[in-house]
Amino acid sequence: MTPTRRGTRLRTLSALLGLALVAAACGSDSDDASGSADTTAAESAAAETTAAASDATAAAAETTAAEPLSGTVNLGFFPNVTHAPALVGVAENLFTDALGPDVDLSTFTFNAGTEATEALFAGALDITFIGPNPAINAFAQSDGEAVRIISGSTSGGAYLVVKPEITSADQLAGKTLATPSLGNTQDVALRAWLAEQGYETTPEGGGDVTILPQSNSTTLESFVSGAIDGAWVPEPWATRLILEGQGSVLVDERDLWPDTDGEYVTTHLIVRTEFLEENPGLVKAVIEGLADAIEKIEIDPAAAQADVVSQIDSITGQETSADVIAKSFENLTFTLDPIAASLAGSAADAEAVGLLDPVDLDGIYDLTLLNEVLAARGESTVASL
Repeated sequence: MTPTRRGTRLRTLSALLGLALVAAACGSDSDDASGSADTTAAESAAAETTAAASDATAAAAETTAAEPLSGTVNLGFFPNVTHAPALVGVAENLFTDALGPDVDLSTFTFNAGTEATEALFAGALDITFIGPNPAINAFAQSDGEAVRIISGSTSGGAYLVVKPEITSADQLAGKTLATPSLGNTQDVALRAWLAEQGYETTPEGGGDVTILPQSNSTTLESFVSGAIDGAWVPEPWATRLILEGQGSVLVDERDLWPDTDGEYVTTHLIVRTEFLEENPGLVKAVIEGLADAIEKIEIDPAAAQADVVSQIDSITGQETSADVIAKSFENLTFTLDPIAASLAGSAADAEAVGLLDPVDLDGIYDLTLLNEVLAARGESTVASL
């Protein structure tokens, strides 16, 4: 299928995974047997390569900035309010406008970060909005090679919502709490917080508190029916648990990040490293489209909320409550700052609860293009780790 020029074509996950399988099959031969290399030397060389690649990215972007862009961009996002800048950018054609008339933009939607990273690994996806822990996992699984974080998008909007009779952490022993999936951002946050409260948990769901990974829609049904006692979920599901399930907030995750004034990354933008190095102009244009989307949300939040509702309805085929989206917006901050300090905290939490082997995050960020966009708009640049 040929993407529509200067437009976007929403493609189903099955179509994307078809591309991913073809790409994976073509690239299945690897040099796994080369175990005799000097590991220390390789790590040093990799660090030098990463630094050189960042310099090359900046130089290439400056060279191509004045030239019309051409090529193809495969962009991913989720039909979630935490991905509102992506939804608004697509609805208002802000990404296509930034890329220009000679670039084909295809958009793909996902339900989980693991699906998006699999597509990235296979080369079927170039850039995607995603949560912090899936990005960390992708970086770790590829030995720091496959992906780079290039911009922030959303901060906040995650809560532990429980039955109203539960008013303290002391009452959670023996209870069942849900998260979106094992090892995802909210799952790690819940497990780390429970450990601080003195509870033991296991990846299999055992321990002092049972943790049940399941889809957010299933969590809502389970909470309303009384099958679970609470859930650590992102917006709009936290608001829905409160409104439709008469739940109450036990933990607002903003309170767990005093060192960043309550800000923490919920969604950011990552790119295949190879695509970034080969197409810095295209990547920069996507960041510019994202900046335009965040600006539009700030200027006219009501119109942005309407875009989010229409996009989610179109993608999922389900009716979304405008009131829920409006309330969710109150709990979210949309920002180009990736809030790098919180990413390091998320990684440390995942290691502490046994869901991530120790990983060096050096090189996971390449904010060169983002800072060029910010500087051109007269805004302060942002820092990585």
